[in-house]
Amino acid sequence: MNPLNKFFLEGNLTKDPAYRSTPGGTLICNFSIAVNRYYGKGDDKEQETSFFDVEAWGEIAEYCQTYAKKGRGVRVYGRLKQERWNNAEGKQQSRILLVAKEIEYKPEKHKEAVQN
Repeated sequence: MNPLNKFFLEGNLTKDPAYRSTPGGTLICNFSIAVNRYYGKGDDKEQETSFFDVEAWGEIAEYCQTYAKKGRGVRVYGRLKQERWNNAEGKQQSRILLVAKEIEYKPEKHKEAVQN
C-alpha cells in the first residue's frame, strides 16, 4: 500500500501572504487560512474555527501574488509536511505545514457603492 498524504481545505486568508525566494530564485508564498466548522442542531449550532499555515512554491506562489489577499476565499489541495527544529533552549519544536499543490480562488466580494 502506498502512503497517503493529501488534504483539501476551504477557508479564508487571515492576512496578506508573505513572499520570499530560494537562492535559486524560486518564489515561496506563505499564508494562513481560517476554516470554519459548524455543528449542532437547529438554533443550537456552534462554530469552531481552525487556523492552518499554507506554503506554495513556484508557479502557484506566483499566482498568489495576483489573487491572494486577506479575506479572500480559497480551496487548497496539497500535502502535509512536518517541520522540526530546536528552540533557543535546545528543546525540540515542530509544526505541521500544508504544502499547496493547487489553489482555487473564490470570487471576490465587491462592496456596493454607497449612493447619496
